[in-house]
Amino acid sequence: MPEAERDLPCGLHLYWDEAVTAYDFGPGHPMDPTRLALTMRLVEDLGLTTGPGVTVKAAPPAGESTLHLVHTREYVEAVKHAAAHPEQHDPRHGLGTDDNWAFPAVHSASALIAGQSVAAAEAVWRGETPHAVNFAGGLHHAMPGKASGFCIYNDPALAIARLLELGAERVAYVDVDVHHGDGVQQAFWNDPRVLTISLHEHPATLFPQTGWSTETGGPDAPGSAANLPLPAGTGDAGWLRAFHALVPQLLAAFRPQVLVTQHGADTHLEDPLAHLAVTVDAQRLIAEELHELAHRHAGGRWVATGGGGYAVVDVVPRTWTHLVATAAGRPVDPATETPESWRAEVFRRTRRPAPLRMTDGARPSWRDFEAGYDPADRLDQAILASRREVFPHHGLLA
Repeated sequence: MPEAERDLPCGLHLYWDEAVTAYDFGPGHPMDPTRLALTMRLVEDLGLTTGPGVTVKAAPPAGESTLHLVHTREYVEAVKHAAAHPEQHDPRHGLGTDDNWAFPAVHSASALIAGQSVAAAEAVWRGETPHAVNFAGGLHHAMPGKASGFCIYNDPALAIARLLELGAERVAYVDVDVHHGDGVQQAFWNDPRVLTISLHEHPATLFPQTGWSTETGGPDAPGSAANLPLPAGTGDAGWLRAFHALVPQLLAAFRPQVLVTQHGADTHLEDPLAHLAVTVDAQRLIAEELHELAHRHAGGRWVATGGGGYAVVDVVPRTWTHLVATAAGRPVDPATETPESWRAEVFRRTRRPAPLRMTDGARPSWRDFEAGYDPADRLDQAILASRREVFPHHGLLA
C-alpha cells in the first residue's frame, strides 16, 4: 500500500459471537477463552468497532457439508460423540487426550469458530469487504481425521477450501504462530492452487515437530509449501529479518487472489509454551506488513485469524487488537494507554493487573537479508536453507 494510504480507513468485517468463548477445555488448560473476551473488550473500548467501514458480524456454525471440505465424516461424528460423552477418551481421533480435552460444547463451539472464518472468506471473495478478521480462529493444527494441538476443526483450512470451492485459483496462507501450521499445510500439500508459508520455532524444540525447510509440497505441487524454522531465542530483529527474507518474495511470485493469515501471539517472549522472544511491537509490525502485502499482491483481499497465545492478559488482547486496528485502516499508536474500563474488566475477570500501554516499549528494527548474511549465524543459516529449498520452484534466486 502506498505510504500516503496507510492511515486511510479500510472496509472490515470483524467476526465475533460471544458464544465462541464456549470453546473452553476447562480450568487449567492453556487455551483460556478469557483471552477472546478480553480482546473483544479492548477492541470495543478503543472505539474500533464504531469506526468508518467497520462492521461487527456473527456467522452461523459451519454445517456438516462445509466441515467435510477438510474433515472426514468419521471424524465429525467422533467430535459430536465426544460432546455427548466427554468422559470417554478417543485417542484415535485425538479427543480426550492431554491436549484436547472433550467438553459438552466441543462440536458446537468448534463449528461456530469455523463458521466465522468461512463466512469471512466468503465475504472477502464476494467483494462485500476487502478485509475480514476472526481472531477466535486460527486453529491450524487440526487434521482431517484428528484433533491436535488444542484444535478441533481447522478453520483456516476450511476458509481456504471454501475459497477454492467458490472459484479461487490462487490462495496464499501465511502463518506466523510460534508453532508450525501443520494442519493447513497437510490439507493442501498436493494442491498447486494453495501456497502455505509458515514461520515458527524450530521443530527440534517445539510441537508439532514438523515444518522443516525441506517440506515444500507434494509431487503435483512442488513449492506449494514454504517453511522457515527459527532457532529458539529468536527475538524481534531476527523474526522480522526472517519474515522479510521469505514472505514478500513468495507472495510477489505466486500472485494470490486472496491472502489468508494466522496471527498466533505465542511468539511473544512471555508466552509460557514456547521459546521465542518477540514483542507486541514486532507482532504489530508483521500485521501491518501483511496488510500491505494483501493490497500489493492480492487486490486487498485479506482474511486474518488469531491462533495460539497463552499470555492471556499481557499479550493476546493487545496483539489482536492491533491486528483489528490494522485491518480497519485505523492503526493504534503503540504509546496509547489501555482504557481504564478495560483494565477494570481485566482485574474483574482475572484478579491480575492489566498492561498500561499498547506497547512493550520496543522499537523493532532488522537488517535486510539481501544486504548480506553471516554464514556462522544460526538464523541466517535457517533463512538460506529455506530459500534454497523453495525459491527455485517459484523462479526466484536464493
